[in-house]
Amino acid sequence: MRTPTLAELPPSETGWIEIDTDTQQLRWWQGRTVCFECEISSGKAGVGQQEGSGQTPHGWHYVRAAIGKDQPVDAVFRGRRFTGEVFSTQLAEANPTRDWILTRILWLCGLERGFNRAGSVDSQRRYIYLHGTPPDQPMGTPASHGCIRLRNQDLLKVFERALPGTPVWLHGSGRSQCVG
Repeated sequence: MRTPTLAELPPSETGWIEIDTDTQQLRWWQGRTVCFECEISSGKAGVGQQEGSGQTPHGWHYVRAAIGKDQPVDAVFRGRRFTGEVFSTQLAEANPTRDWILTRILWLCGLERGFNRAGSVDSQRRYIYLHGTPPDQPMGTPASHGCIRLRNQDLLKVFERALPGTPVWLHGSGRSQCVG
């Protein structure tokens, strides 16, 4: 799949992801039809573009890479690589301060130069992902370090549809850009 241009967004026929940081919701769209919705958890530090802020960036992005396809549910990732570990309560108890990146990773790249692409606002260089999280982590409330956390089963549904190049729109208006 090729990288979309801003003029083509949102797509009128193909699949894309909308993430509303105000309502803490992800929607999978197929053209102008919502096919799937789930709760997410965005950055506890709020919304922002700046590197090192711990905030979730807004604007148009695309899936740069889809990582972990053949790994088990609850696979633990560090540096976008499977550690060989599978998350468990025992592993969590042994590593109480670890920020868990589980199951799959959809790595985002910004499309808006100077806003979420290039320099100190570059989403890809900030390692902004959609990723799985332990079952005890809250959904529907900001709690991440800037990434978008999803329940593992929701992430698997999105992952099977979101090939590299899939557009992702992160916003906070509480309203969808697409109406009907």
